[in-house]
Formats: sequence, structure tokens, C-alpha cells
Amino acid sequence: MPIRSPICTVVGHVDHGKSSVLDWIRGSNIVASEPGAITQSIGASNIPLDVIKQKCGVLLEKLNINFTIPGLLFIDTPGHAAFTNLRKRGGNLADIAIVVVDINEGFKPQTIEAIEILKSYKTPFIIAANKIDLINGWTQKEKLVLQNIELQNDHVKQFFEEKLYTLVRSLYDVAKMDGERFDRVTDYTKQVAIVPCSARTGEGLPELLMSLIGMAQKYLEKNLEIKSKEAKAIVLEVKEAKGLGKALDVILFDGVLKTNDTLVIGGLDKPIVTKVKALFVPQRMGELRYEKTKFDSVKEVVAASAIRISANDIGNVVSGVPLVSANDIEEAKEEVQKEIEEVTLHTDANGVVIKADSLGSLEALMVLLREKKIPVGSASIGNITRKDLANAETQHAKDPLFGVILGFNVNSDITNPKIKILTNNIIYRLIEDFETWKMDSEKQIEQKALEGLVRPCKIQLLKNYIFRQSNPAVIGVEVLSGKLKAGVPLMDKNGKQITTAKAIQVEKESVNELEEGKQGAVSLDHVVIGRTLNGNEVLYSSIPASDFKKMKEFKRALTSKEIETIKEIAIIMRKENPVWGI
Repeated sequence: MPIRSPICTVVGHVDHGKSSVLDWIRGSNIVASEPGAITQSIGASNIPLDVIKQKCGVLLEKLNINFTIPGLLFIDTPGHAAFTNLRKRGGNLADIAIVVVDINEGFKPQTIEAIEILKSYKTPFIIAANKIDLINGWTQKEKLVLQNIELQNDHVKQFFEEKLYTLVRSLYDVAKMDGERFDRVTDYTKQVAIVPCSARTGEGLPELLMSLIGMAQKYLEKNLEIKSKEAKAIVLEVKEAKGLGKALDVILFDGVLKTNDTLVIGGLDKPIVTKVKALFVPQRMGELRYEKTKFDSVKEVVAASAIRISANDIGNVVSGVPLVSANDIEEAKEEVQKEIEEVTLHTDANGVVIKADSLGSLEALMVLLREKKIPVGSASIGNITRKDLANAETQHAKDPLFGVILGFNVNSDITNPKIKILTNNIIYRLIEDFETWKMDSEKQIEQKALEGLVRPCKIQLLKNYIFRQSNPAVIGVEVLSGKLKAGVPLMDKNGKQITTAKAIQVEKESVNELEEGKQGAVSLDHVVIGRTLNGNEVLYSSIPASDFKKMKEFKRALTSKEIETIKEIAIIMRKENPVWGI
């Protein structure tokens, strides 16, 4: 069977130079056309083997490899959307990846997120340590990066090595993976190669290409055989194309696609069946998303390739869904829907509601949530709707902590006081936002559960501030821990309940409670200062055993000093009754 081009996705933190690296490889300047020089949509470029050989020069000859792969198909992704919609049945669409990191800034949240997803899919990758030209004192003297490193002065060389090994440490801390500078790697199956480079000057990029295509040829060749006559593809984007109306930008990863072929496309509710009206491929080295790219009309395309398809009835197609050509339409329908159901139906009885912009994004969000032991009750593609709100309300009825909708790279104009809606265009931050919300919500739930209970409190009577000795006694107090509330029963250090804090005043103003560390005047019934109390005692709130048991369940809602105090109270009470509160 013929060998296809490996599919290589380029990922990393926004503005670390992903598109600039590809611009150097293509000899283009697409970055300059992007708003704010930030990639706005997914793009793809076919880079033929002869171009790679020309870019790498003598470096490829040193590898002494007989290349059978026809080139590389690069996919460039927006920093805000990661690359997670590139999902095919059973794993990641990408065969290999480049993780671009600014060597001066190091790993950022999106870098970490990308590596976690690559690791979960077992996708091999190389790290491009970009922007070496911005290291203070760096000068370009030679094209080949290893020679150029040796020609830097000692101070620059030392600083460079420190930055490089910061990346090595970060890789191990984040993913428990070993990294090494590419020329020092002894086993590419066990170590991640790090290639120092500059997309601006071109330093290190021939070495990056050499490492990438060498790895692909040596380790991936058996996986690159075209296995199917029928086309298998992933929809990157649905767009309005000049002169075509609605068109699909897709990555064909297996088989052959021809004009007039019947297409079956995965749908949110049911498969979409249509025919290929026309096929277009970007001209040599062209970029799929770039509006100035010229396209050639073709009758057929062989995998792997970035293509544009003109077809009817594609208005409801969403990014990331599978697309196949088919002779047996019913079988194909079953195949594409099974892929969608693998993600959308693989949910738990109870859990959060999740939404994402594409099938792959949804799966990636699911994978990362499950790693955090966060169950998913409902999962679907597209913007947040009233149906999602209804699902979240059902989950909320089972457990308020599941009354939340997490949306990755989607919009919502729906509100509901009971349901929390969190959206973000970085999965990593979305999960962090959820964990923060959950922690705050748990505290609120626990605080509510403790309402009406006698909370732990410890007070010191102030002998020098006796305002009335009896009927009721009024004396100054300082709260040592917890909160003293009006109406709380108080006991002595022997566990005997002797009085109640009837009322509290601070600077002659009545208050309902006195916080830890504060002082005030408290009226105490049934005591006489100088007889029942000498005015210098430490008193505790007198907690019923039933309240103590409940507080043990919700102890996270207590402060550390309240926990210390409740332990003291338990010790006091168990002197008389060893099983008190048990």
C-alpha cells in the first residue's frame, strides 16, 4: 500500500511562534496577515519532501535514511483553541507534533495543556525552543544552530544552557517525561528532543525539520500506509468561500476522495448525507485558511491532504466531526455516528454538563476532567442552549455541586440563578475555574448545613471590665477562637453549662456576634461575678453531642482555631462521658 504524509500538528502557548515556524518552512508571511499576529483559525499546509530536503540541506544526508514518506502535512492551530478538535476514531488525528515554547518564557498553561493531551493520546512530539535570538547578547554567526551556540560568548552560552534545562525540568515536572537537546538524545522513544531555534532568523529550523522527518520515517512508517479506498477525513472548519458559498475545509487522513463521491458526515442529531460537487487543494506550499491562497480544482485527492470541499446541505456541519466517502451509506452512517457517540454518550449517571466547539475538544475536555476525578453527566458539541440548562438542573437536583455547565470555546447568553455557567477558551483554565467554584460552593453548602448549630467558641472573661455583677452580670470578654453569638450557652472548663450569652455590646452598640480576636461587653444570666464566677475564667460554647457529630461531617467549614477548640471541648466532655459525640 502507498505511504501517506505524516500529519504534524504545531501547538503551544499563544504568541510563542507556532505560525512563524511554519512561515519559515513555507517561505510565507501569513503571521503578518493575522489580526494582532495571532492565529484565528486552524490552517493546514502540505510540505513536499523535496522542499524539506532543500530546507535541511546536508543535514538529511547525515541521517542516512531512505525516505519513502512524500512529505509532511502541517496543521497550525489557534492558541486559544489548542488542537483538540483533531480527533479521529481511537485517538488523535496527528501522527506527530511540534510543541513550540518561547525559551525565554518557558512553559505556560497552554503548553502544559497541549503536552497533557499529547501524552494522553500517546502522540510523539518534539519541542521547538523558539526565540533564542532574543536571549540577551545572542548573535547569529552561523546557520547551523549547534555551531552558532559554540560561537556565543561564555556568558550567553551559560544563560542559554540554564534556559534549556529549565525546559527539561519543566517537562519532567509537568509530564514525568525526560527531555534533552536533540543532538544529545540517545533514544527518541524514551526522550523528548528539544531543538533550540529562532523563527525570525531561521536558526535551528533545518535541525527541527530534520529531527521531525527523521522520527516520522523511522518510527511511524508502518502507521502511514493508506489502508482504505474510501476517504476518511476530519472537518476542520465550515466557512463561506468566495464563489462557493458554504464549503468544508477538511483533513483527508486515509483513502481517496473524488468528485461526485457520496459523503456521510457526522451530525449532532443524525448523519448528513451529500455529494462532492467540487474538490480544491491549495497550490504548492499554500495555506488552507489564508484568504489569499490560490486553489486548484481537482478530480481526486489522495491522503494525507488538506482540501476544500464544495457540497450541498452542509450548513449544520460542525468542526471536528468525521467525514467519509461511502458506497454503503447505512454502514457509513453507523460508523460516523459511533465516533460521535464514543464521546457524547460516554458519560456518568451524575456529573457536570460540558460543551465544546468540536468533537475532539469535547473528548480532550472529558479526558482532562476524568484525570481530575470530575464526573461528566452530559457532553455535547456547540454553544450552550436551554437543553443544556435543563440537563444541569437535573444534575443540580441530584447534587448542587453538579449544577454547573463547563463550556470550552463556546458562547452562552443563558442565565439561571441555580446553575453556574463557566466558559473559557483554555481547557486548563476552565478546569481551574470549576475547581475554584466547587471549593467555594462546598464551603457555602457546609456553612448552610451548620446554620442553627452551636459552633465552637472560646472566650476569656476580663476581670478588669466588670460592669454589673448580676441580674444579668455584664462583663468584658475577648474571643479567643470562633465567634461568640448572642444566645449561645456557655460552659466552664469542667463541662458544666453555667450561663448563656444573652446580649453583646461593642462601644455601647448592640451586636449579634463577636469575632475571634475582638473584645466586647456580654450579659450573662444565672451567674454572679465574684461568687459563681471570679471574672477571670475561660469559657467554652456548650455544644450538644448531636451538633458535634454534624460538625465532624462538615469540618471543612470550620476555621483551624475552631477545630482546635472543638477538640478541646470533646476532651472536656469525654472526661465524664467517654463516648460523647461518638
